[in-house]
Amino acid sequence: QAQVEESGGGLVQPGGSLRLSCATPQLTLRYYTVAWVRQAPGKEREGVACISSNDNSTHYVDGVRGRFTISRDNAKRTVYLEMNSVRPEDAATYYCAADFGGGCSARSYQRGDYDYWGQGTRVTVSS
Repeated sequence: QAQVEESGGGLVQPGGSLRLSCATPQLTLRYYTVAWVRQAPGKEREGVACISSNDNSTHYVDGVRGRFTISRDNAKRTVYLEMNSVRPEDAATYYCAADFGGGCSARSYQRGDYDYWGQGTRVTVSS
């Protein structure tokens, strides 16, 4: 069983909403900092949002701040990414990544900063 499993991707219209889920069935989620990272076809992987293990503080990249919300439910071992006012440029495969301890401020969104990565869930934006 994977440590991190994304779900919730699909087709969304511009201006619409979508909620992605990141399940961590084998992790005690409250001890983990979790990030969402995305990669569009032909583009570099880029960070989206992060939520810290220690104080639940959050970080958003400029392009999604005010539109996306990251949250966690430790009891359900799940992190969510609520995507609102979706734009065509949000189309990508979204990956969830988890790492033990610390917080978002101590990490970038690089692959080496997180121990566990999911397989990704694809978001398509089209009318």
